[in-house]
Amino acid sequence: MELKDILRTVPDFPKPGINFIDITPLLATPQLFSTTVDRLAAFTQQQQTDLILAAEARGYLFGAAVAYRTRLPLAIVRKPGKLPHATIAHTYDLEYGTDTLELHEDAVTKGQRVMIVDDLLATGGTVEACAKLVEQLGGVVAGCAFVIELSFLAGREKLKDYEVLSLIDYDSE
Repeated sequence: MELKDILRTVPDFPKPGINFIDITPLLATPQLFSTTVDRLAAFTQQQQTDLILAAEARGYLFGAAVAYRTRLPLAIVRKPGKLPHATIAHTYDLEYGTDTLELHEDAVTKGQRVMIVDDLLATGGTVEACAKLVEQLGGVVAGCAFVIELSFLAGREKLKDYEVLSLIDYDSE
């Protein structure tokens, strides 16, 4: 079975006009999930990574698995007020408004090579914000690794300065 074959598209979720790609069937298929993590981990190792960074919530699933597989530390990015220690923040634009992400101020050290891992690359706003947080702390974005890319949303354009891997590309809505 192929990775793209197991994912489920749910029309009109979470709102009308959105086709949500559901990763839960992948998570429920151990062999395919393991292969997916292996592929993300191989890219991570090729980029000579020192640290994995993942954003909530589905990014944690893949980021933690890649960190475990590569034996690298994991840092997490969250919405404001969710991390217990001193943080830095980055606010970015959305289609209608803004959003903010936070990272512990000691999560990345100067010069550390960081792989950003997430389940999905859509418009690129979240991962671009993650990259800005890494760079604000003096880290270097070694790359960005995704299970799924919605290339019709052109999120990769925001990541043009970084190495990007996506395992599956949906090139139309």
